[in-house]
Amino acid sequence: MQQLTANDLKVRGIAAIESVLAEQTEAAISVRGKERFVVMDMAHYHYLRECELEAALMQSKADLAAGRVVQETAHDHMARLDALLSDNAGH
Repeated sequence: MQQLTANDLKVRGIAAIESVLAEQTEAAISVRGKERFVVMDMAHYHYLRECELEAALMQSKADLAAGRVVQETAHDHMARLDALLSDNAGH
């Protein structure tokens, strides 16, 4: 990943980001020699979010298949959470 410095941004502004993103999908921004931020275009951001959501869906499906779920009413759920909180408060 190509790196931009805070000074690059100060001097060249958005043009510095655009020039890097014309050649790659993301760029790191360093501040005082340390990478602090990542910039990317919105299409790449949306792609990454979609991948993240797909991974979460796959994990949920795996949890269902393995029986790592609890089916209960909202009332029962709240009662279970209250009991967990009470148990943790006593420790």
